[in-house]
Amino acid sequence: MAGRWIETWDPEDETFWREKGERVARRNLWFSVLSEHIGFSIWTLWSVMVLFMGPEYGIDPAGKFFLISTATLVGALVRVPYTFAVARFGGRNWTIFSAVSLLVPTLAAFWVMEPGTSYGTFVAVAALTGIGGGNFASSMTNINAFFPLRHKGWALGLNAGGGNIGVPVVQLVGLLVIGTLGASHPRIVLGVYIPLIVLAAVCAALYMDNLRPVKNDTGAALEAVRDPHTWIMSVLYIGTFGSFIGYSFAFGLVLQTQFGRTPLQAASLTFVGPLLGSLIRPVGGRLADRYGGARITLATFVAMAAATGVVIHASGTASLPVFLTGFTALFVLTGLGNGSTYKMIPGIFHTKALARGLDGEAAAAHGRRLSGAAMGLIGAVGALGGLAINLAFRQSFQASGAGTAAFWSFLAFYGVCITLTWAVYLRRAAPVPARAQLGYAEV
Repeated sequence: MAGRWIETWDPEDETFWREKGERVARRNLWFSVLSEHIGFSIWTLWSVMVLFMGPEYGIDPAGKFFLISTATLVGALVRVPYTFAVARFGGRNWTIFSAVSLLVPTLAAFWVMEPGTSYGTFVAVAALTGIGGGNFASSMTNINAFFPLRHKGWALGLNAGGGNIGVPVVQLVGLLVIGTLGASHPRIVLGVYIPLIVLAAVCAALYMDNLRPVKNDTGAALEAVRDPHTWIMSVLYIGTFGSFIGYSFAFGLVLQTQFGRTPLQAASLTFVGPLLGSLIRPVGGRLADRYGGARITLATFVAMAAATGVVIHASGTASLPVFLTGFTALFVLTGLGNGSTYKMIPGIFHTKALARGLDGEAAAAHGRRLSGAAMGLIGAVGALGGLAINLAFRQSFQASGAGTAAFWSFLAFYGVCITLTWAVYLRRAAPVPARAQLGYAEV
């Protein structure tokens, strides 16, 4: 197929949205979720593969943490080009390509996943799975263009949440294989995903659309890079999404290494937190639509700090039930924060447009232009937070055999996020223009 291109698109026009736009936007959303979901599963594949890697593989816990860190790093870096690919090639066309490309790391892992394979080969294949992390950036940029500002919190939250569920799903598949056949059959997990990847590509080809008005804007990208709000939101997104993806990769290894869980025991516990965090992400977006993203984000970081305190206590006392309670709460809170922070991005740039004297569609268009450019960078930097978490765990376990020191560093960072959110977006005395002052608490 040559590709379907929609020549005009104005979601802020309520008549257009009611008569045509909403139906088309929702259809693209559902199939974007499918592709992104599988992309997340492949990106986090090695959080499952390491559970199959027993002593016969000859890889210590630090080596396993480095494997998952490699996948996290590549997934963060490819988010920037994936963001701009949507406008260059079309959202539908790029979704097809990005889905098909997931066959490369999946087939590579299928080929090498056995004892005796060199560690360098495992690192290279883990790096390949990072392309699954890029699907998030292109999917979010694409869906951001389809929906009006008043529905972005819900749409982006649902899109991201449906994608995030790919993390617990691949972990559940791993659990099913380990629970029924043992830890010596990792290739079955990989075999499950090969037809699903093909299905996602076919569905994108049949049911998605390209938007002609979406174009790459080098000027917008440069303006977004220079805007301090891009970097402030990047820090906040490190705290929410970086925590989610970093904990998702590391949770099973932490349970095995610190609490002595078997592969089956670890697999039976690891999926619950990512599942709850994924399911609640749209709720975070919905709450942000209603009460303001900054307010929900601040409350989330305060609660994350409290939950981290619980985890530190449990880590120090070796209490697995308390540890699981605190860690699960962290996953839920990261999901809420993921939804609320992503809602803030378009709202911030729309508010800045109003502060410049723009109104109506002119302000909405300016906000879409800059928020679309900023999302890729914010998503990439946020994903690097997952790398930082994995490396912090690696260092902590190497130094002391436990993750307590890593959790203290996470607690300090959440304190930074609390301060930033309050000082920049909620403090009444914030030094922003009068018209922007009115809206930052609502973004």
